[in-house]
Amino acid sequence: METKDLPPDAFARECASRVVLDRIGDRWTVLIVVALADGAIRFSQLRSRIEGITPKVLTQTLRALERDGVVTRTVFAEVPPRVEYELTELGRDLLAPIDAIRIWAEQHAARIVANRGRYDVAADRLRARS
Repeated sequence: METKDLPPDAFARECASRVVLDRIGDRWTVLIVVALADGAIRFSQLRSRIEGITPKVLTQTLRALERDGVVTRTVFAEVPPRVEYELTELGRDLLAPIDAIRIWAEQHAARIVANRGRYDVAADRLRARS
């Protein structure tokens, strides 16, 4: 996606920052970045660590993160070949804001789950009346 020379404005369709926010907001990006926080790991280790991600989606997301310069992919000339993924400096810079969101989520998860339960009960009552 080419972006126009406009001042940063994530609400503008053509703004580069919006493209970046879309990548970070992807369902799996945050989990992959956090999984790579302690250093380089192999594809199979990533897949085992992130429950529910398919190999295809993991591959697609890793390629996108590599393209963005957040992750590096290193192939070792071994038999069988070994491939490791690691955060770049840019990727490591992303850890602090992600960690802040993780901490917020952990602190407020119980409240959010309770709110969802109350909302669902109220919605069920409204549906029952209709």
